[in-house]
Amino acid sequence: MPSRLRMILDALTLSERDAPVRSLVEAFGGAPAWVSEVLVGEPAVRSRRLRFASGGELILQDDALVAVILHTVPTAHSPSAIDLSEWLEGAHNAATLDDLKKVIAGRRRFAGLGTPYFELDDGYARAEFRDRRGWNDPGNLVALVFTLEQPGLVVRPEDDLCPSCSGLVVRDRAGACDLERTIDAIAEALAAGLLQESASWVRLSDLRPLHASGLMERVESQLTCLTCRRILCVTLVRGGTPVVSHLAFDQARRHRLGAIPPVEQWGDAARIAEERDAMRYVDHEPGRWFLVAQGERLYLDARYVVTNMVDDSALICLDEDELEQYRLAGRTYLSELAERIHNGSPHRETSPYFSRDLRRGPEGAAYREAVSRAIVNHTWLAGLRQHG
Repeated sequence: MPSRLRMILDALTLSERDAPVRSLVEAFGGAPAWVSEVLVGEPAVRSRRLRFASGGELILQDDALVAVILHTVPTAHSPSAIDLSEWLEGAHNAATLDDLKKVIAGRRRFAGLGTPYFELDDGYARAEFRDRRGWNDPGNLVALVFTLEQPGLVVRPEDDLCPSCSGLVVRDRAGACDLERTIDAIAEALAAGLLQESASWVRLSDLRPLHASGLMERVESQLTCLTCRRILCVTLVRGGTPVVSHLAFDQARRHRLGAIPPVEQWGDAARIAEERDAMRYVDHEPGRWFLVAQGERLYLDARYVVTNMVDDSALICLDEDELEQYRLAGRTYLSELAERIHNGSPHRETSPYFSRDLRRGPEGAAYREAVSRAIVNHTWLAGLRQHG
């Protein structure tokens, strides 16, 4: 392994004052051309970034080096690109993924569909390509990012500066999190389309009243940033201080959350009235179907298989004949109907269920969210949240 690559790996997790990090700074050209320091999340993590004119970059969190970036193309703060051949013997700045595989002695893997990386002896090298595609087109490589943490299992350190979600924690003059203003700032970002709220967790607008009721030890809202794809988790614990964290999907879904109590136990009159008009859970068969109701209407949300790797669900409003069969045979009939939907390939236009699938209509997104909120305490994810 070339000595300069060893220099990167030896510096990870160390302080800016430690000799291996100082050596890395000198290798990048000495004084940085640009320095940024921000507080991220609550409790606050101090994220410090040093970008060098040579194309190198260091990211430290609470004075520990968490990422080293070799920019292979110029950036706004680095007019020159790093010379990759000086850090990886046999590599060049226009390298493809296959080219990198030839010179990096590590197993190539993928974090999701768009993030290739290599396992090294003491860390990981993540290859960043333009628009996260074109891995084997020369000239598309924009950076190599070296970390101690495995890509995909944790968030990318460079997302500490995400313009959409990193600055949403509002602090008072003493530097403490102002919860009311923070939730308002997150709500504004949600309304602006920068975030997408998960219907599988507590609704952001319900977070404060549900916490104030004391009915749940822990309440949490989760929202996906549509820019960096991190999960923003806002957590209130009975008797504790608020926590605002940015997590990878797998980290966030492992959080614990008990069953959400009926809104009548904690909501005001307007919220109770809203819930009365919303979809409500009726019944389900795990892994196959959910039955929900809204007013006098019943809806069946039935799973079906598209391919061996992909499945989906179709939402149909039961017609008069189906309602009569349900009244006569109950759950047995719903299981039979769900099987017919599955066998009927509702994703194909020729299927009798294609045009009936409300998820495909102009209000499909609204139906999807309404169903998700109705069944929030009854999904496999709910079981994972409640029991770990």
